[in-house]
This record gives sequence, structure tokens and C-alpha cells, in this order.
Amino acid sequence: MAKRHLKLTGDLGRVVFMEWDARNTPSIEEAVRHSDIVYNLVGKTYPTKNFSLEDVNVEAAERIAEATAKYDVDRFIHVSSHSASKDSPSEFYRTKARGEEVVRSIFPETTIVRPAPLFGFEDSLLHRLAGVTNLLTSNHMQERYWPVHAIDVGDALERMMQDDATAGETFELYGPKNYSTAEIAGLVDREIIKHRRHINIPKRLLKPFAELLNRFIWWQTMSGDEVEREFIDQTIDPKAKTFKDLGMEPAELASLTFHYLQGYRSSAYYDLPPATEREKREEKKYLHVLDDQ
Repeated sequence: MAKRHLKLTGDLGRVVFMEWDARNTPSIEEAVRHSDIVYNLVGKTYPTKNFSLEDVNVEAAERIAEATAKYDVDRFIHVSSHSASKDSPSEFYRTKARGEEVVRSIFPETTIVRPAPLFGFEDSLLHRLAGVTNLLTSNHMQERYWPVHAIDVGDALERMMQDDATAGETFELYGPKNYSTAEIAGLVDREIIKHRRHINIPKRLLKPFAELLNRFIWWQTMSGDEVEREFIDQTIDPKAKTFKDLGMEPAELASLTFHYLQGYRSSAYYDLPPATEREKREEKKYLHVLDDQ
């Protein structure tokens, strides 16, 4: 059910789903055996009762890489995460770093992609901040990163498929401007013409509460590791390639908030222009006089 809307993203018969299991090696092999290129987009930002972060970000990636190597697939592109590091205090970032090492040891020509936090349709950044359920936070939302447009990342992944020179390379894909979560929340509030309240709770209290919440509630809420990541700013490997090496210029978040957030406005304000255009109109109402005397 969660994937069926993707069937309409291609022409008739072009998008074909295959059932597979991250712990079932034959099902993985069946999915990749006739491929010219394999993208590993499998990942999880929080643990569940069935899969830990190690299970998904390391062991599943290992099985996919082994199947890709076994059937001599030409290209393998592994989508990891920004700030992946074996020394990170975040388990998510540590498992992503180990996953990168594992797939490179099995398939040396693996292209590793580390996208920054994504924004776009159905994202977990703008829509999370615009929703009423995003109430609890920590670190006063001061985590800093370079948000990137999901469309740009998708375009970059397609260009890597068409360019064999990207094999074996590592790409850091991030947007042109650095933001804190609090700054993005301000942009969101201005665009939806509402004020979303965020309650800051110290990490020593919120982290164990989030761990219990994630353990006993079956739908996604928050996990202890997500709280930990609120205290970690995005890091970028200076040796990695970027959008520039693919001949691309990524879009800036502030220019697209209206496109993705208009649906959160009330009916009274739905047809108003984007926040940036309204601000320009307000500026024209005033006459600015410079007094040089």
C-alpha cells in the first residue's frame, strides 16, 4: 500500500514492483540479477521492533552489494547520509558510515551519495515543521545543515547513471544555503501564515522519553537517536564531489516553500501570493528617504 502510488511515476509497464525481504538473500538476488544498475535507497532513521539501524543500514546494504557483485551488475549506487561517521554520537550516522565501508569492500566501484536533509513533496522537513504534531524538540532547534531539493537529488542520481566516470566516487549533495531548524521553522510559519508552537525539553529528559515512545508505539513518532541528532550539525567531506561536478546548480529552499506548503494555509489565506512577494509589495508602500545632512 505504501508504494503503490509510485507505479504511476513511469509509463505503462515501466515501473514493476518485486517483493523482497532484507533478510532473504534469494529475494534480493532475484530483484537485482537482470539489472544494468542498482540503486540502494534502503534506509531507516529510527529503529523498529523488527529491524534495528544496524539491520537496515549495514546488514541489508551488505546483502544488496553482495547480490550486485554476484551477478556482475555494471553499476551500484549506494545512497547513504550526510554526516556519516564511525565516531558520531548518533547510531544512525555510525551505521551509515559502516554501511559505506561494507559496500565499498564488496563492490569497489560503488558510487556513494550523501544527501543533506531533503525537502519536497512528502518530505520529513517542511511538512514536519508545518504540522501540528511536531511539538517537542530539543537544543532549541539550533541544528545546522544545508537542505537540498529532492528533485535536484533525483536529477543527480540520474546523471550518475549516465556518467560512468562517477563510478567509485563519493558525492556530497547539499543546498546552497546553511540554515538552522529554527530558521526554517520561521520560513514555514511565514509561508503558512500560522505560528506552530515548539516546546524545548532538555536532552536528558526528552531522549529517554523518545526511546520509550518509539518502543511502545507502532507508528513513527520520534526516537532517542533523532533527539541526539538535533545536537549534531551537518559535516561535509571536502574531498567529496558535489553538484558542481555534475554540472548542476541546486535550488534554494526559500524560493520553493510556497510550492510545498500552500496546503497548510487556512481558506482565508489560501490564495495569497508567496511570502516573499507579499514582503516586496509591503516595501513598495513606503517611501524611503535618505537624509545625508
